[in-house]
Amino acid sequence: MLKRAKLAALTVLFAVALVFMPAAHAQRDRAKALGAKIMCMCGGCSDAAGKCTHMGGAFAGPCETAQKELKEVDDRVSSGSSDDLVLQSFVQEYGPTVLISPPAKGFDLWAWLMPIVMLLAGALLASYVVLQWTRRSEVAPAARLSPDLLARARHQMGGENDD
Repeated sequence: MLKRAKLAALTVLFAVALVFMPAAHAQRDRAKALGAKIMCMCGGCSDAAGKCTHMGGAFAGPCETAQKELKEVDDRVSSGSSDDLVLQSFVQEYGPTVLISPPAKGFDLWAWLMPIVMLLAGALLASYVVLQWTRRSEVAPAARLSPDLLARARHQMGGENDD
């Protein structure tokens, strides 16, 4: 009888663990994804906190600063904070440079738009230059010479008569 009670308790415990395991795994995945969105603020690297390979206490993983940041992210995700709230708390603590990519609003919108604007401006400038070169080559060189200069050149080439 006692054996059956232990077996039933273990079965219930295992079922409860199976129910909560996906939620814990999803939280770990969220924390990992958020760790890839914030910079390691150690000052010695320019990696994301989740991908920091800066030589810290251990050579095989993130430095101590990145580990601290990742623990903060994990704690905030475990407490039920939304992704935006977690990122916003890091921005309040470290400033907007903590984000890997700036938010696409306000002045930071230029960081997203400038590459596109510069690419379009370069393409327009290149097409304008090519168009000008083709227009110059369409004009015959003889049409740009004055009649006096043309007559003198004909005279020097062999005494051809001016027509």
